[in-house]
Amino acid sequence: MVNFEKQFDNILEKYREIETNLNNQGNYDSKKLIKLNKEYAELKPIVNTINNFKKHKTDIADLNILLNDQDNTIKKMAEDELKNKKKQIKVLENDLLKLLIPKDENDKKNSILEIRAGTGGDEASLFAADLFSMYQKYADLNSWKIEVLSISETGLKGIKEVICNISGSNVFSKLKFESGVHRVQRVPTTESSGRVHTSAATVAVLPEAEEIDIKIEEKDLRIDVFRSSGPGGQSVNTTDSAVRITHLPSGIVVSQQDEKSQHKNKAKALKILRSRILDNEIQEKNKQRSLNRKSQVGSGDRSERIRTYNFPQGRISDHRINLTLYNLTEILEGQLDDLITPLIADKEAKKLTELSNE
Repeated sequence: MVNFEKQFDNILEKYREIETNLNNQGNYDSKKLIKLNKEYAELKPIVNTINNFKKHKTDIADLNILLNDQDNTIKKMAEDELKNKKKQIKVLENDLLKLLIPKDENDKKNSILEIRAGTGGDEASLFAADLFSMYQKYADLNSWKIEVLSISETGLKGIKEVICNISGSNVFSKLKFESGVHRVQRVPTTESSGRVHTSAATVAVLPEAEEIDIKIEEKDLRIDVFRSSGPGGQSVNTTDSAVRITHLPSGIVVSQQDEKSQHKNKAKALKILRSRILDNEIQEKNKQRSLNRKSQVGSGDRSERIRTYNFPQGRISDHRINLTLYNLTEILEGQLDDLITPLIADKEAKKLTELSNE
């Protein structure tokens, strides 16, 4: 194991400092206390493991001294105990390494999922619908809730674009690996000669931004209302219920017209807008980091081709970690953990390497 003793001491010092501050609660307001309690709770499992690790190291040092004892019984006892302690400290080392991996502060957030048909005409929109169905099934398996914010469908049961909010436990920690270009290779239902076509759809997964994350000033917004042109009945089409919001500093534009109520459309549009602004900030930070770090699971770039779904061979390939599986049917039925778990493991391994080199 890489020598993290200095890092351990820094963590223990910080933990003791927070503990002292919490014992003097009268010096802080409620917001500061909430922050301190959160930091304390996050550090506690790490501190417990560090203390356990340090105790095992001390025990091993003492046992090594007993190996030189003249009494063979004590010597044999020390040898046996040393074997057990070395096994235990290996487990603790692995636990510590995982605990020391920097956490993504957005992992516990809900997500905004956006799917758009790309190149490939009708086949691309059908593939976008297949992807949306896959994510719906994956959400069901994880007991997550999906709320469709807007959807634009085609006459062939395809989807040009869908934006939805997915809420539940640790949604972003898993779905963040889905951002990028998804490519499909199959024979379209409209193809009479049996030729395999290639088309694509783009997936964007944004951490849902709360008002506390992104504060939007009214002066930074231009809000336009207009008559909805989409489905929804006569009352939708005869009132100015559709809303278009432009965030002037960033140029981000969000339109909503699915609801009959202008108020509801505005609320949905603001939810998407906040998440896109937060995502922009994250992407900018990642760009800065990538100047110094080359080991990433993909660049997170929306234009990056991340996965290919080959129907004739029943094959699915994730190009970021060179993973190929032959269970395409199961994946489309929502068994996405077969892909996501290796992606998480790869990212953690690379973070550990970075941690070791610091």
